[in-house]
Amino acid sequence: MAMAFKMATTGMWVAEECKSSFMEMKWKKVHRYIVFKIDEKSRLVTVDKVGDAAQGYDDLTASLPCDDCRYAVFDFDFVTADNCRKSKIFFIAWAPTASRIRAKMLYATSKDGLRRALDGIHYEVQATDPTEMDFDIIKDRAK
Repeated sequence: MAMAFKMATTGMWVAEECKSSFMEMKWKKVHRYIVFKIDEKSRLVTVDKVGDAAQGYDDLTASLPCDDCRYAVFDFDFVTADNCRKSKIFFIAWAPTASRIRAKMLYATSKDGLRRALDGIHYEVQATDPTEMDFDIIKDRAK
């Protein structure tokens, strides 16, 4: 088994692939977003989907299931009013209303452990439907 990092509060483990994919996104800019899921049987947080650098925020929102919880990180690039290029990383906790109560509880209690394992997140967004994580909300939070 690959190296994993334990989240003490829930007994969940974060797979090494989660940290390595995040570092590739953060430093090498090869990914635009990463979607994580919890495997309840193995008690492991793993990478579910990865969006390449050419994909955008709409691709991320389309990749999230409408009936199950997920975590996602999104690398938002923008230009400031001073004409400077900046990048901010958003952590998104996706818990749609149609998902199971057990899944919502599991994802809510495991969120902080994953955030600690992924060093360099700037903002957090919690959403239960797509309107709560609209692209305009992301833009407003970054500036």
